[in-house]
Amino acid sequence: MKLIEKNIITGTILLKTGLHIGGSKSSLDIGGLDSPVIKTPLGVPYIPGSSLKGKIRTLLGLSYGAFKLEEDKEIIKKMFGSAEKDWTEPTRLIFRDAVLDVEKFMEVFTNKNASLETDFSEEKYENTIDRKSGKTTGGGLRNIERVPAGAVFSFEIVINVFDKDNKNEMLKELEKGLNLLQDDYLGGSGTRGYGKVVITCNIKNPISKTYE
Repeated sequence: MKLIEKNIITGTILLKTGLHIGGSKSSLDIGGLDSPVIKTPLGVPYIPGSSLKGKIRTLLGLSYGAFKLEEDKEIIKKMFGSAEKDWTEPTRLIFRDAVLDVEKFMEVFTNKNASLETDFSEEKYENTIDRKSGKTTGGGLRNIERVPAGAVFSFEIVINVFDKDNKNEMLKELEKGLNLLQDDYLGGSGTRGYGKVVITCNIKNPISKTYE
């Protein structure tokens, strides 16, 4: 088996609703966020490549009736990898972390004097209502940090193509996964309206680099 080609898909992820991909709580200060988003050491939100990879793989698996990783089709295992003991194929897909387009963010929000709780995020308050009493339960309001709708992230996915691979089949599956993601959600709390995205990319005409 020989690596002969890399196909590089680049594009953008536009948030249509607020995005929450959780990070660690760095502070226990009174009044601090209950659920912060993941950020770089400089405080800029990003989308981990692992989040994109895991979500797309899950949606592709479900589309074929696979509810467990070991039930995935062989092409899905080749593309995303497998932890099965007898699986020796190298993983074909590389998902880079998606980075926030800070310049575009400033254009969208700063020029409109948008009110953001932190430099790159907003707070959304949520609670749980007891059906019998009609009152808030579980400690009252929780403040959830989100990257606001309108933010744009740049992403990159690399497909490693080996000499016996069907490149077009892998591109087709990846395109299907990206389409499924747009009709689903990214991150947490998707059933409550979070994480709707629009993806624009060059998957029909990826950058191709050969190594033969």
